[in-house]
Amino acid sequence: MVTNVWQLLQFPLCPFSRKVRVVCAEKAVPVELLAELPWQRSERLTRANPAGQTPVMIDGAAGPAQMGLTLVDSAAICDYFEETVERSPLLGQGAAERAETRRLVAWFDHKFYSEVTTPLLSERMYKRVFARQAPDATALRLAGRAAEGHLDYLDFLLDQRRWLSGPGFGLADIAAAAQLSVADYLAGIDWDGHEPARVWYMAMKSRPTFRPLLAERMEGLPPPVHYDKLDF
Repeated sequence: MVTNVWQLLQFPLCPFSRKVRVVCAEKAVPVELLAELPWQRSERLTRANPAGQTPVMIDGAAGPAQMGLTLVDSAAICDYFEETVERSPLLGQGAAERAETRRLVAWFDHKFYSEVTTPLLSERMYKRVFARQAPDATALRLAGRAAEGHLDYLDFLLDQRRWLSGPGFGLADIAAAAQLSVADYLAGIDWDGHEPARVWYMAMKSRPTFRPLLAERMEGLPPPVHYDKLDF
């Protein structure tokens, strides 16, 4: 059983940090949040992860004078806690369901992130808050089209299953909701016409482990009014 307080280097709109936070909350792993903006490349972040990316998880048991066990990359972090904490297994039952969970986690971590989350973060967060530039309308339009396709795929999956990878809640749901929550914060998701996806996301928003994410705000960048409402 993990009892140490871990320190998570992250920022509010990092979808991979959100994924790690929900996994840790589901498994009752205490986490202290430490703010890091990757584009500022602080010494603390680059020392912990030379790639300069969030999330990074550091075992706080070592104390402030030295760096304890350091976990880098959300997939590696989630795997670590899945292997070391018995509470709330998140990969599913049986090899087939676990394979489907991993497939869908990769789908949202890579495909959704590159097609939807990345352009929204660039155009509606970084340019607005930090670069003081106008967003690229073409990039936003393409991200919107991609988001529509991903919602269609969610509808397809949820017409067959209660949760994304099977009958039980798990890591695929967390990975998908982490990406969608950031895109929704940045007004990049149109839920109209996607009732299965909308009902599933309402269930995600209702989970006590997910609610803290919806209460956070990026300074200078408020979300849409519906963002943290359970009924949209």
